Amino acid sequence: QFDGFLVTKAVRAGELDSKTRRQIFDAIGFTFPNRLLNSRQAPPGCPEDTFRALGLTLLACFCTDPELAGHSQILNKIPTFSDVVLSPCNPDSTSMVDDAYQCLAAVLATPRGPREMVTKGAVSALCQAYMNGGYGSERALTLLSGLLAVAEVKCWQRDALHLLAVLSKLSEEFVKAEDVTKFELCELLPRFIPLSPPLAELSQGSESICQLYKGLASILGSKLSQSQRDPALKLAASLVQACGSEWIPAGRTGSKFLALLVNLACVEVRLTLEEPDPLEVEGKKEVVTACYVLIEMGIQECLKEEESLLDEAQRMQLMRIMEEAFGAVVFYLRQVKEEELQDPFVFASVRILGAWMAEETSSLKQEICELLPFLVRYAKKLFKESGPAQNLSQTAGLVTSDNSILAQDALRLLLPGFCHLTAEDRPRDILISEGAPALLCDYFLHQWGVLSSQPGSLTSTEMSLQTLCGIFLNLVVTAPDLIRQEKTFSSLMDTLLRSLPFLLPQKDHLVLAANIATLGLMMARILSSSAALQKTGSAKEFFKATICFLSQAHTAQADPGSHGLALAVSPSYVSAWDDIRELWFLGMQALASCVPLFPWLPQAVLQAQWLEELSELLTRVTATSVDFELIAAFQGVLVELARASEACREVILSHHGEEWANLYGMAALEQCLSKQ
Repeated sequence: QFDGFLVTKAVRAGELDSKTRRQIFDAIGFTFPNRLLNSRQAPPGCPEDTFRALGLTLLACFCTDPELAGHSQILNKIPTFSDVVLSPCNPDSTSMVDDAYQCLAAVLATPRGPREMVTKGAVSALCQAYMNGGYGSERALTLLSGLLAVAEVKCWQRDALHLLAVLSKLSEEFVKAEDVTKFELCELLPRFIPLSPPLAELSQGSESICQLYKGLASILGSKLSQSQRDPALKLAASLVQACGSEWIPAGRTGSKFLALLVNLACVEVRLTLEEPDPLEVEGKKEVVTACYVLIEMGIQECLKEEESLLDEAQRMQLMRIMEEAFGAVVFYLRQVKEEELQDPFVFASVRILGAWMAEETSSLKQEICELLPFLVRYAKKLFKESGPAQNLSQTAGLVTSDNSILAQDALRLLLPGFCHLTAEDRPRDILISEGAPALLCDYFLHQWGVLSSQPGSLTSTEMSLQTLCGIFLNLVVTAPDLIRQEKTFSSLMDTLLRSLPFLLPQKDHLVLAANIATLGLMMARILSSSAALQKTGSAKEFFKATICFLSQAHTAQADPGSHGLALAVSPSYVSAWDDIRELWFLGMQALASCVPLFPWLPQAVLQAQWLEELSELLTRVTATSVDFELIAAFQGVLVELARASEACREVILSHHGEEWANLYGMAALEQCLSKQ
């Protein structure tokens, strides 16, 4: 046993190379240090922790070998290390605390270490060690920061209250500090601001937010050097990612602060991206990415209908400044070389440009048109390389901790902008010539696969599919020849035919169902001679579902203004009606155009008993409750049905069709019904 002590002494002196350390381990293994740690007595005249201290020293020595640091014999000592850093420390036991921290730091650097530290209670121990402020408390903070960097979600799920206490203490120090500490805290604090749970909803969290706002306001209101401003912008961005603009108080000071933040971010983006080699400087990408987060908040605040922090003059000014910043983003993206496409910063730049294109279409039109070939090429590359197996819709984060660019879905971010652009001649022509329609069809099929395999609440997938329908509707109206000629639109038609019957019964997908029904009808007019639409089972099921969607949108309700009934939107459609009203009217027009093209369609209407139901509805309600647009929509479909099918004409006549056609001023229908 004496040899063991000699060994420990040699280890303490810290003069061993890694080979010697390994030889020591091979000689004594874990058994000896384990016995020392479990020993409760000490040699005569020595402090009571003598044996434990020796055991820790040996383990700290072993931990300098990464392979040993991840050994289960070390990992199961995490509670022991935690106890040591939490024990009251007298001047004689500082080396024990040092050894315990060394072990924990080594464990953190191993693959399994972070997870084991979380599950074995190291987070709360490190939080308490920091809060106690005793010997080594700064090391506790460094370890916590490192642990949060790799396992943020798990840490907060398990130890939110302890972490909040640390955030609270750091925030107070941040407000009080008047020296370089303030900027050091700017660097550290983002690690302690969780994306979830929502900070503002936790009472201690909202106090910290107030402190952080105060500290940032005092920093950004002063004259700053570059090295002081960058960490402040990064801290502001992490607050925006955690709580939007809610951390900025309402009122004049808040609105001035928000405008200042966005202003500073725009200036930083321009200064950096307009340089010849903008991102050579170490750490610049992180700063500009943080600025993107602040600018995105600026876009959202400028577009809020109500409860915006900004007044009209501030909005106008910010939109102008943001436009200049986006000019710089476009300038940067036009220089990106093929080998740089994997860079997460390119993705962040495309993402923020997508947010701008989604909202602000009139500005930078020329520049964005010139960039479109790059955007299509880039989105196509990421989509093709990501492999269809991945669920792309889940990567919404801007600054992801792992920079796996292939998990990033650029196309989803560009869809709203593409939807605006396909409504205009020049950008639409560019998108078509760059092969965007085929890419968008493939992407629709992929996203539909994601949604149909997990029919829960995949909101981003559903939004993407709705926006894609909007793009295709623009193309159907403005470029029908493209729909006929581009083979992928036949695959899209097939998918639409199959998807509506699956989707419509699920009540929470009504907006997407409306998009698919209307797009399918509009495309069916153009592709009526294609094999998929020639009285196949899927075509019949699709039209049956569209008739169901269109026929169930209206109902009779008690009219508060009179004693009669009024025509109203059906209860199950009310919440979505603002989003689907135009689609419904467009769908009615498209259905009317389809009737002469598909001889079996009137039979499907008869089977659904829509004519009887509509006749009854129009007979029961007061005529003044039905507006002209609705009358025109009903008449359009009824006239085509009466012309195409004697059986439909007979049903309308036998249900007092002539009377109500006259009552509602449906002249074309009256004429059609009166012809013998």
